[in-house]
Amino acid sequence: MGDPQPASTATPPAPLPSAKGEGERRAAALRRRRLVALAKAMIIALALGPLARIGSELAQGRLGANPIAEAMNRLGWWSLVWLLLSLAMTPVQILTGMSWPIALRKTLGLVAFGYVLLHFSVYLGVDQFFDFTEIGRDIVKRKFITVGFLGFVLLIPLAITSTSGWVKRLGARRWKRLHRLVYASALLGVVHFVWRVKSDLREPTIFAIVYAALMGIRLLRRRGPSDRTFAMRPRSR
Repeated sequence: MGDPQPASTATPPAPLPSAKGEGERRAAALRRRRLVALAKAMIIALALGPLARIGSELAQGRLGANPIAEAMNRLGWWSLVWLLLSLAMTPVQILTGMSWPIALRKTLGLVAFGYVLLHFSVYLGVDQFFDFTEIGRDIVKRKFITVGFLGFVLLIPLAITSTSGWVKRLGARRWKRLHRLVYASALLGVVHFVWRVKSDLREPTIFAIVYAALMGIRLLRRRGPSDRTFAMRPRSR
Protein backbone atom coordinates (compact mmCIF):
# COMPACT_ATOMS: atom_id res chain seq x y z
CA MET A 1 0.00 0.00 0.00
CA GLY A 2 1.23 3.48 -0.70
CA ASP A 3 1.68 6.25 1.75
CA PRO A 4 -1.61 7.96 2.61
CA GLN A 5 -2.07 11.56 1.51
CA PRO A 6 -1.69 14.11 4.28
CA ALA A 7 -5.00 15.40 5.49
CA SER A 8 -3.99 18.97 4.66
CA THR A 9 -3.62 18.21 0.91
CA ALA A 10 -6.80 16.21 0.42
CA THR A 11 -9.18 17.75 -2.14
CA PRO A 12 -12.47 18.70 -0.52
CA PRO A 13 -15.60 17.32 -2.19
CA ALA A 14 -17.36 19.68 -4.58
CA PRO A 15 -20.41 21.29 -3.01
CA LEU A 16 -23.72 20.02 -4.32
CA PRO A 17 -25.93 22.65 -5.96
CA SER A 18 -28.64 23.82 -3.67
CA ALA A 19 -32.23 23.05 -4.61
CA LYS A 20 -33.06 26.72 -4.16
CA GLY A 21 -30.35 27.85 -6.61
CA GLU A 22 -31.43 25.32 -9.21
CA GLY A 23 -35.05 26.40 -8.85
CA GLU A 24 -34.08 30.04 -9.34
CA ARG A 25 -32.16 29.20 -12.50
CA ARG A 26 -35.09 27.26 -13.90
CA ALA A 27 -37.47 30.09 -13.07
CA ALA A 28 -35.15 32.60 -14.78
CA ALA A 29 -34.92 30.40 -17.88
CA LEU A 30 -38.71 30.08 -17.96
CA ARG A 31 -39.12 33.86 -17.70
CA ARG A 32 -36.63 34.30 -20.54
CA ARG A 33 -38.50 31.84 -22.77
CA ARG A 34 -41.78 33.61 -22.06
CA LEU A 35 -40.23 37.00 -22.78
CA VAL A 36 -38.80 35.77 -26.09
CA ALA A 37 -42.12 34.15 -27.07
CA LEU A 38 -43.98 37.38 -26.29
CA ALA A 39 -41.46 39.45 -28.24
CA LYS A 40 -41.76 37.14 -31.27
CA ALA A 41 -45.55 37.38 -31.16
CA MET A 42 -45.30 41.17 -31.03
CA ILE A 43 -42.89 41.21 -34.00
CA ILE A 44 -45.32 39.17 -36.10
CA ALA A 45 -48.26 41.35 -35.07
CA LEU A 46 -46.32 44.53 -35.89
CA ALA A 47 -45.21 43.05 -39.22
CA LEU A 48 -48.82 42.49 -40.27
CA GLY A 49 -49.75 46.11 -39.57
CA PRO A 50 -48.12 47.75 -42.63
CA LEU A 51 -49.45 45.00 -44.89
CA ALA A 52 -52.98 45.58 -43.63
CA ARG A 53 -52.63 49.31 -44.17
CA ILE A 54 -51.31 48.91 -47.72
CA GLY A 55 -54.13 46.51 -48.55
CA SER A 56 -56.75 48.79 -47.01
CA GLU A 57 -55.53 51.92 -48.82
CA LEU A 58 -55.25 50.00 -52.07
CA ALA A 59 -58.84 48.78 -51.75
CA GLN A 60 -60.02 52.35 -51.04
CA GLY A 61 -58.00 53.84 -53.90
CA ARG A 62 -55.84 55.90 -51.54
CA LEU A 63 -52.38 54.78 -52.68
CA GLY A 64 -51.88 57.76 -54.95
CA ALA A 65 -51.76 58.21 -58.71
CA ASN A 66 -49.47 55.18 -59.14
CA PRO A 67 -50.62 52.62 -56.56
CA ILE A 68 -48.34 49.86 -57.85
CA ALA A 69 -45.22 51.97 -57.44
CA GLU A 70 -46.41 53.20 -54.05
CA ALA A 71 -47.03 49.65 -52.84
CA MET A 72 -43.59 48.55 -54.02
CA ASN A 73 -41.95 51.56 -52.37
CA ARG A 74 -43.63 50.90 -49.03
CA LEU A 75 -42.84 47.19 -49.10
CA GLY A 76 -39.22 47.97 -49.95
CA TRP A 77 -38.99 50.51 -47.12
CA TRP A 78 -40.29 48.03 -44.58
CA SER A 79 -38.00 45.33 -45.97
CA LEU A 80 -35.00 47.45 -45.02
CA VAL A 81 -36.45 48.30 -41.61
CA TRP A 82 -36.91 44.66 -40.67
CA LEU A 83 -33.58 43.60 -42.14
CA LEU A 84 -31.70 46.25 -40.17
CA LEU A 85 -33.63 45.30 -37.04
CA SER A 86 -32.45 41.71 -37.46
CA LEU A 87 -28.87 42.97 -37.76
CA ALA A 88 -29.33 45.18 -34.68
CA MET A 89 -29.82 42.31 -32.23
CA THR A 90 -26.12 41.48 -31.90
CA PRO A 91 -25.11 45.14 -31.35
CA VAL A 92 -27.86 45.35 -28.71
CA GLN A 93 -26.33 42.35 -26.99
CA ILE A 94 -22.85 43.88 -27.21
CA LEU A 95 -23.94 47.24 -25.81
CA THR A 96 -26.32 46.02 -23.10
CA GLY A 97 -25.01 42.58 -22.16
CA MET A 98 -28.52 41.12 -22.56
CA SER A 99 -28.59 37.81 -24.41
CA TRP A 100 -32.30 37.38 -25.11
CA PRO A 101 -32.45 39.75 -28.16
CA ILE A 102 -30.29 37.23 -30.05
CA ALA A 103 -33.23 34.81 -30.00
CA LEU A 104 -35.26 37.31 -32.06
CA ARG A 105 -32.92 37.41 -35.07
CA LYS A 106 -34.48 34.49 -36.89
CA THR A 107 -38.01 35.92 -36.60
CA LEU A 108 -36.88 39.39 -37.67
CA GLY A 109 -34.86 37.98 -40.55
CA LEU A 110 -37.74 35.89 -41.86
CA VAL A 111 -40.12 38.85 -41.60
CA ALA A 112 -37.62 40.90 -43.60
CA PHE A 113 -37.40 38.16 -46.23
CA GLY A 114 -41.19 38.02 -46.42
CA TYR A 115 -41.34 41.75 -47.14
CA VAL A 116 -38.56 41.51 -49.76
CA LEU A 117 -40.41 38.62 -51.40
CA LEU A 118 -43.64 40.64 -51.53
CA HIS A 119 -41.74 43.67 -52.85
CA PHE A 120 -40.28 41.61 -55.68
CA SER A 121 -43.55 39.74 -56.32
CA VAL A 122 -45.45 42.99 -56.89
CA TYR A 123 -42.77 44.04 -59.38
CA LEU A 124 -42.78 40.62 -61.05
CA GLY A 125 -46.50 39.92 -61.28
CA VAL A 126 -48.32 43.25 -61.04
CA ASP A 127 -45.90 45.77 -62.49
CA GLN A 128 -44.33 43.57 -65.21
CA PHE A 129 -47.07 40.93 -65.66
CA PHE A 130 -44.44 38.16 -65.66
CA ASP A 131 -42.76 39.57 -68.75
CA PHE A 132 -39.44 37.85 -68.07
CA THR A 133 -37.78 39.35 -71.13
CA GLU A 134 -38.49 42.88 -69.93
CA ILE A 135 -37.57 41.94 -66.37
CA GLY A 136 -34.23 40.60 -67.61
CA ARG A 137 -33.58 43.87 -69.44
CA ASP A 138 -34.41 45.83 -66.29
CA ILE A 139 -32.04 43.76 -64.17
CA VAL A 140 -29.21 44.21 -66.66
CA LYS A 141 -29.70 47.86 -67.62
CA ARG A 142 -31.07 49.56 -64.50
CA LYS A 143 -28.44 49.46 -61.79
CA PHE A 144 -30.81 50.03 -58.86
CA ILE A 145 -32.81 46.97 -59.95
CA THR A 146 -29.57 45.01 -60.44
CA VAL A 147 -28.40 45.54 -56.86
CA GLY A 148 -31.89 45.10 -55.44
CA PHE A 149 -32.36 41.79 -57.25
CA LEU A 150 -28.93 40.59 -56.11
CA GLY A 151 -29.77 41.49 -52.51
CA PHE A 152 -32.99 39.48 -52.79
CA VAL A 153 -31.17 36.47 -54.27
CA LEU A 154 -28.65 36.50 -51.41
CA LEU A 155 -31.47 36.26 -48.87
CA ILE A 156 -33.05 33.17 -50.44
CA PRO A 157 -30.50 30.60 -49.15
CA LEU A 158 -30.57 32.26 -45.74
CA ALA A 159 -34.33 31.86 -45.45
CA ILE A 160 -34.18 28.27 -46.69
CA THR A 161 -31.43 27.28 -44.24
CA SER A 162 -32.82 29.13 -41.21
CA THR A 163 -33.87 25.93 -39.41
CA SER A 164 -31.95 23.87 -36.87
CA GLY A 165 -32.01 20.95 -39.30
CA TRP A 166 -29.95 22.90 -41.81
CA VAL A 167 -27.41 23.83 -39.13
CA LYS A 168 -26.87 20.11 -38.57
CA ARG A 169 -26.66 19.37 -42.29
CA LEU A 170 -24.18 22.14 -43.09
CA GLY A 171 -22.29 22.16 -39.81
CA ALA A 172 -22.19 25.24 -37.59
CA ARG A 173 -19.08 26.74 -39.19
CA ARG A 174 -20.29 26.52 -42.79
CA TRP A 175 -23.79 27.62 -41.74
CA LYS A 176 -22.38 30.73 -40.09
CA ARG A 177 -20.26 31.55 -43.12
CA LEU A 178 -23.31 31.27 -45.35
CA HIS A 179 -25.36 33.55 -43.12
CA ARG A 180 -22.75 36.27 -43.31
CA LEU A 181 -24.37 37.01 -46.68
CA VAL A 182 -27.00 38.96 -44.77
CA TYR A 183 -24.51 41.81 -44.35
CA ALA A 184 -24.01 42.07 -48.12
CA SER A 185 -27.75 41.78 -48.73
CA ALA A 186 -28.52 44.64 -46.33
CA LEU A 187 -25.83 46.81 -47.94
CA LEU A 188 -27.24 46.10 -51.40
CA GLY A 189 -30.69 46.99 -50.08
CA VAL A 190 -29.45 50.36 -48.87
CA VAL A 191 -27.71 51.04 -52.20
CA HIS A 192 -30.89 49.99 -54.03
CA PHE A 193 -32.84 52.55 -52.00
CA VAL A 194 -30.29 55.32 -52.64
CA TRP A 195 -30.23 54.72 -56.39
CA ARG A 196 -34.00 54.32 -56.57
CA VAL A 197 -34.78 57.63 -54.84
CA LYS A 198 -32.17 59.75 -56.71
CA SER A 199 -33.35 63.16 -55.46
CA ASP A 200 -34.54 63.25 -51.83
CA LEU A 201 -31.82 61.25 -50.09
CA ARG A 202 -32.81 61.96 -46.49
CA GLU A 203 -34.36 58.56 -45.74
CA PRO A 204 -31.74 56.53 -47.65
CA THR A 205 -29.03 58.43 -45.78
CA ILE A 206 -30.60 57.51 -42.45
CA PHE A 207 -30.67 53.84 -43.47
CA ALA A 208 -27.03 54.06 -44.57
CA ILE A 209 -25.98 55.63 -41.27
CA VAL A 210 -27.83 52.97 -39.26
CA TYR A 211 -26.23 50.20 -41.32
CA ALA A 212 -22.76 51.71 -40.89
CA ALA A 213 -23.30 52.06 -37.13
CA LEU A 214 -24.40 48.43 -36.77
CA MET A 215 -21.40 47.20 -38.73
CA GLY A 216 -19.09 49.51 -36.80
CA ILE A 217 -20.17 48.09 -33.45
CA ARG A 218 -19.36 44.60 -34.73
CA LEU A 219 -15.95 45.66 -36.02
CA LEU A 220 -15.04 47.32 -32.72
CA ARG A 221 -15.44 44.02 -30.91
CA ARG A 222 -12.79 41.42 -31.56
CA ARG A 223 -14.36 38.19 -32.76
CA GLY A 224 -13.96 35.13 -30.61
CA PRO A 225 -15.33 31.60 -30.19
CA SER A 226 -18.48 32.92 -28.56
CA ASP A 227 -19.23 35.37 -31.39
CA ARG A 228 -22.82 35.30 -32.55
CA THR A 229 -23.20 37.87 -35.32
CA PHE A 230 -25.41 36.09 -37.78
CA ALA A 231 -28.99 37.04 -38.52
CA MET A 232 -31.78 34.50 -38.75
CA ARG A 233 -30.07 32.07 -36.35
CA PRO A 234 -32.49 29.26 -35.50
CA ARG A 235 -33.41 28.71 -31.91
CA SER A 236 -31.52 25.86 -30.36
CA ARG A 237 -33.60 22.88 -29.30
